[in-house]
Amino acid sequence: MSPSAGVTRNTLRQQIADALRDEVLAGRLPPGREFTVKQIAEQYGVSATPVREALFDLSAQGLLASDQHRGFQVREFTVADYRAMTEARALVVEGLFRNPAEVAVRPEGLASIRRRAAEAVRAAKGGDLDVLIGYDLRFWRELGQFVLNPYIADFLTRLRVQAWVFAVHRLRRDGMDEDVLWFGHEELAEAIARGDHDQVHAEMRSCYGHALAWADRLEAREAEAEGDAEAKAEGGTDGPPGTGSARAPEPPESPGHCA
Repeated sequence: MSPSAGVTRNTLRQQIADALRDEVLAGRLPPGREFTVKQIAEQYGVSATPVREALFDLSAQGLLASDQHRGFQVREFTVADYRAMTEARALVVEGLFRNPAEVAVRPEGLASIRRRAAEAVRAAKGGDLDVLIGYDLRFWRELGQFVLNPYIADFLTRLRVQAWVFAVHRLRRDGMDEDVLWFGHEELAEAIARGDHDQVHAEMRSCYGHALAWADRLEAREAEAEGDAEAKAEGGTDGPPGTGSARAPEPPESPGHCA
């Protein structure tokens, strides 16, 4: 294989991985969706090799689950997974900003981060989830470039992507409420620019506090739904269909995603 052929295949592999990741983040490939290498290759009109490599890349990032016999499946993250992601990111970031030697804030990078922060807040307040996800990921990715350990930066980015995969369907279902969404991107960026570690910690605690509070509400809702399903299965309704004592559905609770 010529060098140019290798570059072309690697570029195609990355393009396919990026396209599929965007489909998952947009919710067009929902959790549990199964597909094969052949199906994706036919969809994009390419050979199987770069598709297979792209799918294994996404599996390594935790976005897909692979099965030798059934192909690939969009991973379904649980509330417990989401809580663990949030706690892991909080612990790592807390440790980083308590040790200034691990972080090098470059002034030339702050202008772009400020723009990402402003756009993320604008999208959150406007209820534009697709735009919010894009700017939020860029915001955290560019902040991650200040981290001197590339393995930690990559770990944080992967967790952020996984958190959005968990959240996107629930946010589309429940809607976004500016009273509970975290809008601290700009305050966090300015605190980092000033080198104000106390304020950085305060903003990060606010961010992760929103995320964990949402996880608590989701967990309580799932437990209630499970209890209702069990009661229904046991014949817990009174009277004939349509006249029972079932409660009226409550309006969806707004999420507290750290976005």
